[in-house]
Amino acid sequence: MKLSTDFTLSKFIDTEKLAAYYELTKPGITFSVLASMLVGFLLASGNNIDYVLMLHAAIGTYLIAAGTSAHNQFLEWRLDGKMKRTQKRPVPSNKITPLQSSAFSLSFIILGLVYLLFVVNFVAGLVSLATTLLYLGAYTPMKRVSVANVFIGAIPGALPPVGGWAAAAGHLGSLDMWLLFGIVFFWQIPHVMAIAWVCKDDYSNAGFVMLPKNDENGTKAVALILGCLIVLLPICWGLFASGMSSWIYLSGALLSTLVFLFYGVHFALSRSKESAKQLMFASFGYLPLIWIFIFIDILF
Repeated sequence: MKLSTDFTLSKFIDTEKLAAYYELTKPGITFSVLASMLVGFLLASGNNIDYVLMLHAAIGTYLIAAGTSAHNQFLEWRLDGKMKRTQKRPVPSNKITPLQSSAFSLSFIILGLVYLLFVVNFVAGLVSLATTLLYLGAYTPMKRVSVANVFIGAIPGALPPVGGWAAAAGHLGSLDMWLLFGIVFFWQIPHVMAIAWVCKDDYSNAGFVMLPKNDENGTKAVALILGCLIVLLPICWGLFASGMSSWIYLSGALLSTLVFLFYGVHFALSRSKESAKQLMFASFGYLPLIWIFIFIDILF
């Protein structure tokens, strides 16, 4: 009699359920938050990088960012079920129950907050707490009330590099730190508005109040998008002017911003769904490129 030796992982662990929980954390957003935090940490550290502290900051940030993203999906699972782009997410597709998603997300948020407060420092913990509270307590419900949600949501979206700075320096008193905040803040508004324009029917069906719903000809959207993209130019230059970065960063950052602005102008001229989609994809690449140039600058 032959004994089976097929001891695969799936026999002991529900891999589909595990994958669903991982999807619940919105990995793309969570790792973007982590990258932004690391940029702030490294720039605040200068030539004295504490790699152990950086690892602790990364662990705490990952936990609270993953938990925040997961809890957002718990809060909006019924609305997600009404939109094509989100109806296959873990909760509306019944891969995970609402109760399971809530318990999972709150556990991660609490664990991440405690970790940052007691292992990293108090200031970093408070920044992460503020990020979570603003995202879940202000931005998430505001999406169903007012188009002002795009500005409110840009605040917690821009706080991760501030959290990284706080983790390394233990304070928030730096112009360079707020320049990093400005880069993410003014990037995020065109980014979110481009997505809202592309998905405006989906958002409308779910009851989200995004700007296209009250701006059929795109006048307000164009003004905000172009205004933010233009403001990005001096902010990117400011990080160089302060002595924090070199010509390596400045050249790449300004070129990336000009390309981003080009797609913003293209949308302004046509105001079509296709041009909004092109602007959306340009926004996907913009922030990673800025961080890559900063990382290259740090290395060389």
